[in-house]
Amino acid sequence: MNKFYVTTAIDYVNDTIHLGHAFQKIAADVLARYYRITLGKDNVFFLTGTDEYGQKAEKAAKEQDISPSEFVKKISDSDQKEQDSLNISYDRFIRTTDSNHAEVVKEIWNRIKKNGDIYSGEYQGSYCEGCEAYYTKEDLIEGKCHIHPTLKIKIIKEENYFFKWSKYKDFLIEHINNNPDFIFPKHGAKEMLKFAKNIKDIPISRSNFTWGISVPNDLKQVVYVWFDALINYLTGVGFLKNKELFSKFWPADVHILGKDNLRWHALLWPAMLKSAGIGLPKTILVNGFLNINEQKISKSVGNVIRPSEWTKKYGADAVRYYLLRYTNIIDDSDISEEKLLQAYNADLANGLGNLIARVAKLCERVTLKSSPTPTLSQDYKQGIENFKFNEVLEIVWSRIKVLDQQINSSEPWKVTDQKKLTQI
Repeated sequence: MNKFYVTTAIDYVNDTIHLGHAFQKIAADVLARYYRITLGKDNVFFLTGTDEYGQKAEKAAKEQDISPSEFVKKISDSDQKEQDSLNISYDRFIRTTDSNHAEVVKEIWNRIKKNGDIYSGEYQGSYCEGCEAYYTKEDLIEGKCHIHPTLKIKIIKEENYFFKWSKYKDFLIEHINNNPDFIFPKHGAKEMLKFAKNIKDIPISRSNFTWGISVPNDLKQVVYVWFDALINYLTGVGFLKNKELFSKFWPADVHILGKDNLRWHALLWPAMLKSAGIGLPKTILVNGFLNINEQKISKSVGNVIRPSEWTKKYGADAVRYYLLRYTNIIDDSDISEEKLLQAYNADLANGLGNLIARVAKLCERVTLKSSPTPTLSQDYKQGIENFKFNEVLEIVWSRIKVLDQQINSSEPWKVTDQKKLTQI
C-alpha cells in the first residue's frame, strides 16, 4: 500500500451530530493518523462532511422560517465544531452544497445515462421520510421502517427517473463473493447477498420538492438525495477538478459507515460506479451503534449527547480513549458518562498519569539522549489495520503495566549511583 483514502458517512443535516455519529469519525481519524505515520502525511486523505439536500432539510428550514441554504449551513457549521472538539484531523470537510459537487453529480448522472442505465417512469409505493428512502413491502416490519418505526410510511405516486439497479444484481453478488474484504464484518456481507437477490430498479429523482441538485436537462426534477450523497466520495478527492489528486487516491481504501447505511454503500454505490466506469472502493467498514445506559441514542428518548458536552468536561483525548478502548467498533456498545469517568480516573489519571509523573521525576536526576524514532510493533500494526482498536489499546496498556512493574521492582528512587540510575 502506498496511499490511504478513508471516508466517513456524511451526516444528514436534520440535526447536529451526537456521540453515535462521532464514533465513526474517531475510528477514521485513528486510521488516518496511523497511515500518516507509516506512509507519510502526503499519502493519506481523510474525508468527512455533511449531506445537505433533500426533503427533510427543506421541510425543517420552512418550519424555522429560514431558507434551506441558511438552515443547512447552520447545522453543517455545528457538526464541524463538534468534530473539531474531538480533534478529528480531516483533510476535507465536504458539504454536498459545495459548488463543485453539483458538477460532479451531473457528470456521473450523464455517464450512467449514456450507459443506458437511466430511464423515466412512474413510481408508486412506500417511502420513509426519515430515511428519505423507497421500500418494498418485504423491507418493512409490520408496515414500519425498521430504522424509523415511529414514522408513518407514506405511499407516494410520482414521475421519476429510475436507475437500472437490477441490471447489476449478478455483478454485485459476484463482487461480494470474490472480495472477502469488501464488507467488514463478514455478517454484513451475508446480509447484503441476501438482499441483492431481490434488487429492483430504484427511483433516483424526486419531483415534489425543490431543494436538491437539478437533474440534467430536466429542471422539474431534483436528484434523489442518496444518489447525490454517495457521489461526495468522488468530489472529495478532486474528481473532474483535480485529476492528479483523484488518480492518486481513488479508489477509496475504507468507507466507514453505520449499519443502517450499508445497503446503499455496498449495493447501490458499487452499481453506480460500475455503470459510470469508475473503480470500486476496497473495504466498507460497518460500525455498530452506541447505546447510552442500554437505550438507543434518540431525541425521543431524550438521551442525545453532543461530543462537546463530554470533551468540555474531560478533554478530547479522554473521550476518544474511552470510546476506542471500551467499545467494539463492529458491535453495538453501551456507554455512559459514569463509565467514562471510571476510565478517566482508573486508566488515565491513576494509571498512565501516575506513570508519567514518576518517569518525569526520575528524568530530572539524569541527562538522557533523545530516543530514536519509535517503531510500531507488529501486533499493534495488525490491530489497527484490522480495525481492532480496543485490542490495540489493551496491548498499549499491558506495556504500561510492565513499565510500572519494572519501576516498582528496580526502585530507582533508592539508587544513588548515577550510572546505574541512567541504565534504569
